[in-house]
Amino acid sequence: MHIITRKRLDDFAQAHPDARVSLQHWFTIVRKTDYASFVDLRKTFPSADQVDQFTVFNIGGNKFRLIAAIHYNRKKLYIRHILTHAEYDRNTWRT
Repeated sequence: MHIITRKRLDDFAQAHPDARVSLQHWFTIVRKTDYASFVDLRKTFPSADQVDQFTVFNIGGNKFRLIAAIHYNRKKLYIRHILTHAEYDRNTWRT
């Protein structure tokens, strides 16, 4: 998968150093794997969820949420948001 953009991962890890290792682990797995569908992705990330048109990943033992738009046919993943669990629960990311 081609991940757009890694800068969001780096910026979030700078603000939340305890997320750095988990985000790097997620990045390493996703960039080396070409998922054909959400079902295929769930084999690697069983806790991932579909919310509207986005895929939500639990990061760092569910402390953080990474929200992405995935285009399986083009093998591209667009990182839309990375949030703490509390920020995610406010639901403001949907607007």
